[in-house]
Formats: sequence, structure tokens, C-alpha cells
Amino acid sequence: MPISNPVTDYAQKVISGEKITGAMVRGACERHLKDLKEGPKRGLYFDDDSCDRALGFFRDVLKLNGGDFEGQDFRLLDWQTFIIGSLFGWKSADGYRRFRVCYVETGKGSGKSPLAAGVGMYGLVADNEPRAEIYAAATKKDQAMILFRDAVAMYQLSTALSARLSHSGGAQNIWNLAYLKTGSFFRPISADDGASGPRPHVVLLDEVHEHKNGKIVEFLRAGTKGRRQAIIFMITNSGSDKTSVCWDYHEYARQVCSGALEDDSFFGYVCALDDGDDPFKDESCWEKSNPSLGITIGKKYLQEQVREARGMPSKEAMVRRLNFCQWTDAENPWISYDVWIDCQDESPIDLTGRRCWGGLDLSSTQDLTALALVFEPIPEDPVYRLKVYFWVPGVDLVEKGEKDRVPYHAWKEKGYLETTNGKAINKLEIMHKIVQLSELYDIQGIAYDRWRIEDLIILIDQEGYEIPALKSFGQGYQSMSPALDAMEAALINGELLHDGNKVLTWNAANAVTENDHAGNRKLTKSKSIGRIDGMVAAVMAFGTASSAEPIVIPQVMYV
Repeated sequence: MPISNPVTDYAQKVISGEKITGAMVRGACERHLKDLKEGPKRGLYFDDDSCDRALGFFRDVLKLNGGDFEGQDFRLLDWQTFIIGSLFGWKSADGYRRFRVCYVETGKGSGKSPLAAGVGMYGLVADNEPRAEIYAAATKKDQAMILFRDAVAMYQLSTALSARLSHSGGAQNIWNLAYLKTGSFFRPISADDGASGPRPHVVLLDEVHEHKNGKIVEFLRAGTKGRRQAIIFMITNSGSDKTSVCWDYHEYARQVCSGALEDDSFFGYVCALDDGDDPFKDESCWEKSNPSLGITIGKKYLQEQVREARGMPSKEAMVRRLNFCQWTDAENPWISYDVWIDCQDESPIDLTGRRCWGGLDLSSTQDLTALALVFEPIPEDPVYRLKVYFWVPGVDLVEKGEKDRVPYHAWKEKGYLETTNGKAINKLEIMHKIVQLSELYDIQGIAYDRWRIEDLIILIDQEGYEIPALKSFGQGYQSMSPALDAMEAALINGELLHDGNKVLTWNAANAVTENDHAGNRKLTKSKSIGRIDGMVAAVMAFGTASSAEPIVIPQVMYV
């Protein structure tokens, strides 16, 4: 057990609180210190010489590029030292590197790309690996080239590398670096290349949060099976899609760092804020997500980002995700989580006989159906009230929940949604519910999306039911934008309250808007990461309610 080395020194500073980090980095450091004591029982040991050799390679061979750093020696920051020292210092009983997969998630501008490029360069010239294949990989070639260009700049700026390597392509369009001594190469690769049979020694995966699926990750990982100490090195910002391959690795890293899972071949370094941290209110937590704060990224820049996001709600999610490592529920959510929760009121309210307007988003077969009711303000309760009813087919409910990654069965048990008979949505049952609700509330009319409504209208005629007037509500920009604007203003001003239905809150977190050239907005299901049917229904209902005449809107004083 080494008494002192840069990796262990960093871990001890983190655990003592001398270094400010989030819980996931603290977990990685605790794991390192624990493995120094208990790892030998599993055949693990820390090789100081290998650690020092890798750190020295960065310092003595590699050069940085761009801006004030152009041509400077690559002197690793303490957090980078922890990653590189861990990656190359830890060994297994067979004498080869312990870690085969490394996942690094930090705020934008921390220096992940040059760090990854340096790992690739080490694998190319310093590992003594015959015919080593090094890949800078991404879903698209232009994204893969971003990281590869860092490696090319290192080659061009380093006298040691330029003397040993050769390149293919023009000076401004290099696409391959070769180390002829060992028959090795370093090049970019993407999912759309159609390459077959790569046998990577080092894979550098950039911007993993932008990967739509795990195709390129698993394709290249499969090729490492014949390499004794191959490395998959993944770098990323935080994302917004919790069904993505990036989220899967994020969660896996969290469990490994916390000790919930034991995987001696996986290394995770995930910068994340702690529960209760709000980077928009407290700058003291910024270093947790930005380990290079004050060096590669300035505090003034982050202050500018926060200031702009406060005045531009559509930018808030991007800033939280890219700059503060907060996984948002959508890339550009329509309503922020804080605003939505502030408008939650679970206290029992008697709405019997109160005027309201409805919005119906009817699914075709197995998807979510939503009916929203917006109740007008009255003197005793001078706010709009939103209540939404949800249905899904009752067959295969657990499987549907697994597909959508939400607890449909639990939500049904708690009354947040209802199920209909059969494998497809039963429109007759929904019609019966509308009739029941019209007897309880004073429903003035129900707005609906023209698509999929014909079957319901036919059922109404066949059954002979009388239901509130149905009104077509267009789903285009010009129809939706005024309703979105009105509902958004009511939520921000606290003039619209909802009852905390968990399905509706899930829909609200998924709701994303898109704009036309004139700045009109609409909700878009194609860009949302989950179902938004309840919010579509709510917007139609509120748009109808807020434009209805006459309507009682008393003057309200807000404190």
C-alpha cells in the first residue's frame, strides 16, 4: 500500500473536505482508499511506477492547444491526475490494467476532450501494444473529429510525437495518425461509417449524452474482447434523456462509486451537485460540477450563463445540464420544475357545480389518453384549478410501465390514472366517464385534437348520450401559441394550480416546445423524451377557458 502518491493525496483531500466535490466524486475517492486496503484480497494492487509513467507522459510529452494554453505542457489538474493515475496505476493480479471502462461526466469546458485525446496518445505510443487501434468515436463523424483534432494538435505541437508519428491527409485535414514502429494507428470513427471488425486498444467516446442509442458503444466494446488491457474512455456532459445509454452509464457509475455494485473493471468520475444544491441561488456549489473552475472556465462566464437563464426560461435547462451537471427532464422544458411545484396544491377543493372547460387528448390504441378540466376562478377561490384524468389499457400494464420507465401500476393503485378493458384504449369507457363528470361539474365544452376523434363521435351518436359541446382545437403554431402563452403566464404568476397528480407532473417534466419562424410555439411530442398527453389536454382546456366569454376573473392581490 503506497504511503503517498498524487492519486491518494487527492482522494484524501476530497474525503477530508479540503477539496469541494459532490457525493459521486467522494464515492470514487472512498472506493480508491478502501481498495488500497482491501483490494489485494481480490488481486488488485496500485502500481506507483505505472501511475508515475502515465502522469509523466502527459507532463513531458503532450502539449495543450487553443487560446492561452497554446503550446503549454499538459500539466494535469488534481482531478485529472486522479483519473489518469487511477486508470493506469491500478492493476489486476495478471499484471494488466484493472479498469477497462472509464466514464467521466463534468461541466462543459472542464478539459475533458484534451484529457481523452491524451489517453489515446498514450495508448498509441506508450503502451507497447502491437497494432494498437485507437479510435475517437461518436455517432457522427464531425463530432468524432472534434476530439480527434485535439490529438492532431498534440501531435503537431509535440517534438517527441512529431518525430515518431506520421499522418495521412493534408495539414488541415489529417484523418489518421500512425505509429509505424508497432503498426498502430489513431483515427476518428462514427456509427455511420459502416466499419467492420475493429479491434480497439483504446476507444475515446465523446459527448455520450448525444448518443441516441448504445450502438456505437457496444459495437466498439465488442471489439476489445481480444485485447488484454483495452480501455473504453467515455466523456460527456449531463443529458436530458433518462432512457439513453448515457443515463445508463451515469447510473451504473453512481452505483459502483457508492458501493452498491462491485465492478473492479469499471471506473467512474461523475461531477454532480448534492441534494439541495441550487446553482442558481448559491455559487459555492459550482466547483462540484466544474472541477476546473477558475482555470479552464471562469466564474464570470458561469455568472453570465445564470443571469441569462434567469431571464430566458427556455435556456434554464441547457445551463443546468451543460454547466452544472444536472440531468433535466427535457432539453428545453416548457415549464421549469420549480414553477410547476410552486403551483401544486393537494388540499381538498370542492369543485362540484363549478364552471370548467375541458381538453381531450385521445390515443389511438395503447398510449396514454388524457382529459383535462380547467375550472374558472371564483370569489372564494380566485385561481384557476386544473384537474386531469388519465387512462391506459389495463392489459400488460407492468410491461407498459417498463417500456415508458414509469410506475403505471403504482399510479393506478394510488388513483392517479385509470385503466380500460382490453389491449387497446376503450373509448366507450372514456365516454361514460365524461358523462359522469358532466353531471358533477358544469362543463361548458371540451376541446379536442381532430385526429382520432371520429370514433368517439360515432360512439356518442350510437349510444345516444348527451355530453358537453365538443370543439375542435388545432395543434399548429397559431392555434397552440396563444393558449401556451396564457397558461404559462398563469403558472408563473400563481394563477393556475394543479392537484399534484404524479402522471401530470411526469408529463409536465417531459413537455418541450418548438418555434416557427415568427416565434409562435407549440408542444411537440416528437422532441419530448416521454409522454406529454396530459399537458396537451391541459393547454387546450386552458386556452378555451381563458378565451371564454363571459368569465369571472376577479382582481387578486398577490403577496
